[in-house]
Amino acid sequence: MNAPHQPDDWAMYDDGSAPNSEVEGGVSSPVPITGIRGRLTSQAPLAKLVWFKSGGEADWLFEPADAEDLREFLERLDGQLPVMALGLGSNLIIRDGGVPGVVVRLGKAFAKVADLGNHVLECGGGASGILVSSTARDAGIAGLEFLRGIPGTVGGFVRMNGGAYGREVADILIDCDVVMPDGNCIRLPACDLNYSYRHSALPEGAVVISARFQGQAGDPEVIGAEMDRIAQAREDSQPLRSKTGGSTFKNPEGHKAWQLVDAAGCRGLTLGGAQVSEKHTNFLINTGDATSADIEGLGELVRDRVRAHSGVALEWEIKRVGRV
Repeated sequence: MNAPHQPDDWAMYDDGSAPNSEVEGGVSSPVPITGIRGRLTSQAPLAKLVWFKSGGEADWLFEPADAEDLREFLERLDGQLPVMALGLGSNLIIRDGGVPGVVVRLGKAFAKVADLGNHVLECGGGASGILVSSTARDAGIAGLEFLRGIPGTVGGFVRMNGGAYGREVADILIDCDVVMPDGNCIRLPACDLNYSYRHSALPEGAVVISARFQGQAGDPEVIGAEMDRIAQAREDSQPLRSKTGGSTFKNPEGHKAWQLVDAAGCRGLTLGGAQVSEKHTNFLINTGDATSADIEGLGELVRDRVRAHSGVALEWEIKRVGRV
């Protein structure tokens, strides 16, 4: 019997394609949509699109047909409403009051990965870490194996300087193409992103639509073996079969977040339908009926207990967005 899919595996099979545009669930639009080819949905439920399976609606959800469609839509919007990009929905709490403005979800047109030669991959902002690392393996490009361990899409881990197993996006990024909130499309070299731990200088509302990563020559069998090791390590240590959001807190300088949480007696701690994972204490899980308020509240309770026990102030790694 085949093992169930991990949450980030679905990106390899769900094409996420956007049909011709029509406004769904509403009678008006934030901008004129004549000629816009993507799908625009009013009061769009977001819980089904995020790993925690909780949270409210987006005022508007826009799924662009392609990069030009996104550029045109944001140009018409012209900064009148806040914009937030949504990838696979990992590392994210959508608050119960929903998300104001426009949530942009990149589909099939943004999920392509191409070998440009010289051990460089060009990756769409909607491509998953699994797809990128698998393409690199097949092309004999080493150095991108760690992306197999990052749940999410290129757009998200370029923005957050995603990392795993001793590597991070800052180590491999050449440059990225970004559509700004006013619809202007620009190419930013990695040095302009001012990367630090799980942070970049990308402005709010900017949508990463593609990126180029630099690897080096490698043996596909060796690369594949390292990817398998990473996948197994995640399976063994993380609650991947649960409704979770990924690593909850950043590792403070000189510490491991999970060790601080464990030492503060938080393993298995619950609040409403939310629980600190018994398997990995830097993961929160939705045991079935948790609200986003339960999940975020539990995280704050953990922070309080860790601060009281060790004096260390944990910082959230999971992004929390929307109205309380």
